Amino acid sequence: MTGPARDPAAAAENAFVEFGPTGTPGTDAFWAAARGPASVPAGDGGWVTLFLWRGSAATIGFESWSEPVPLRRWGDTDCWYARVRMPERLRVTYQFLVDDEAYADPFNPVGAGVDRSVAATPDAPAQPHWPAVGAEDVLPVPRTRLRWNSERLGGRRTVRVHPVGGGGPVVLLLDGDDWLYLHPAMSAFDSAFARGEMPPVTLVFLPAKDRAAEFACGSGLWEAVRDELLPLVAESGVTADPGRLVVAGQSLGGLSALNAALEFPELVSRVACQSGSFWWTPGAPALADPLAGPAGGAVAARLRERPDLSGLRIAFDVGEHETRMLPHCEPVETLAELAGATVRVSRSASGHDRAGWRHALLRDVAWALG
Repeated sequence: MTGPARDPAAAAENAFVEFGPTGTPGTDAFWAAARGPASVPAGDGGWVTLFLWRGSAATIGFESWSEPVPLRRWGDTDCWYARVRMPERLRVTYQFLVDDEAYADPFNPVGAGVDRSVAATPDAPAQPHWPAVGAEDVLPVPRTRLRWNSERLGGRRTVRVHPVGGGGPVVLLLDGDDWLYLHPAMSAFDSAFARGEMPPVTLVFLPAKDRAAEFACGSGLWEAVRDELLPLVAESGVTADPGRLVVAGQSLGGLSALNAALEFPELVSRVACQSGSFWWTPGAPALADPLAGPAGGAVAARLRERPDLSGLRIAFDVGEHETRMLPHCEPVETLAELAGATVRVSRSASGHDRAGWRHALLRDVAWALG
């Protein structure tokens, strides 16, 4: 990142002109032309990306790829900016942080909820089924709403159900509220079906109440899904085949999905796992550095016992910029295949971020159904 040079004319040339905005920074003409973020090639590879903010002092908060980046002010104007070095092939969620508030980028039409935006370097692969959704847009939600009062898990939660292409095998989306209100999975699955890239499925959006407890390597969640939730789905009136179940999870949700396949193989035999938290061991969450433990954590240890996974189809995906996650995910991928699972392995152009996982979600659910 670089701040304004001493010569305002030279600074304008260096900081803004190559990215496209015209006019004097901070003027109405400048803001009328402003679009963001914009990237140009870096001299030694990767990209330099310009982020613009109009108002008071702010910091850019990135989902996982980078530490927060403070913006620099242009003179005494209301124009704040940062030139951020980005690697090749990156899609990342970010927001502007002002005091205790978070805001989406007003110059970026691609949002993720009311206070986040998504940036992508020009070489990041396209995500054709995911519409550009602005911060003020209201995402569509499924008509079918189930009230699940779980005796095993405690409490009430609302589970949405959506038949894609008339409905079919159940696709259980862990962290379902994220796929309802941050990333429009309903629209994306419908689009993939319309283009022949997804068979008919029934999406079940399962919200989490306590991710750390529910997604740890235990049995409570999956007993509740088997004995309580899936019967509710079957009685909902929506066409659904719970006998052909795909579980899709990310991060701790990915850990839980694979653990379910290990402990409940009669229930879960198809998994789409993005950036599974395979660093997890029973004591790891309390450590100062949870990822510093044995590679692959408790799941790798379980897989070294060579359970029979010949009935499992599992797609693994990890962000290629997740340098600390890869050493935990790679042994799990290898050990699952050695145990007989049919395995697909890929890497997304992202860090630990749903903005990158969402393309893999569609592709890998379709693959898991074979």
